[in-house]
Amino acid sequence: MRVRQVSMTIFLMIALGSWVIHGHGENMSDDLRLIFAADKNDTVTVQRLLKAGVNIHGRDGEGRTALLAATSHNHVESARLLIEAGADVNVQDNKLDSPLLLSGASGYLEILTLTLRAKPNFKIYNRFGGTALIPACERGHVEVVKALLNSDVDVNHVNNLGWTALLEAIILGSGGPRHQEIVRMLVAAGAAVNIPDQDGVTPLQHARQNGYREIIGALEAAGAR
Repeated sequence: MRVRQVSMTIFLMIALGSWVIHGHGENMSDDLRLIFAADKNDTVTVQRLLKAGVNIHGRDGEGRTALLAATSHNHVESARLLIEAGADVNVQDNKLDSPLLLSGASGYLEILTLTLRAKPNFKIYNRFGGTALIPACERGHVEVVKALLNSDVDVNHVNNLGWTALLEAIILGSGGPRHQEIVRMLVAAGAAVNIPDQDGVTPLQHARQNGYREIIGALEAAGAR
């Protein structure tokens, strides 16, 4: 008897789930369909909805546009279709992520490149008050850092934590080959090597505290104190 009750409960749950999904699909607006398609990288549906003139700037409950949904999963082709169709590369979701900020922090080089070609606003900052460059440096995304340093991003921007890209690469980085290369690239791009954190600790002092010999050498060669 108990087995039959459990089976019936499972059947009802499946039936209810199917009804909810079906009903949601029927009631979903076209702009939400576009966001859903971009989220799943369903490029056929994305193209069809774009041709139908669907609102490309519609948002879901998280404040995401279709472009942000595509960016969040590194769906390059969907992002390309949306950017070519005029998607706003400066829009931010509820977490203050934009296509530029999210692709930079995530290391999504192809979407970042597409976004840079669309001339983004570099004065738009993430929830920590930072640029795309700062988390890219922290996470060791060498190619993304290289692309950003060839853009109009401010290499010396200070975020709400009081950190520049250089400080974050040293404080939160591993000190390994990728972060060593990033430090060298930042210095070559004009990073101010003596901007301290909010406690007055300089990049060189942080590198010495962490024992990052290669980074210490690069900073000292650039006149760090």
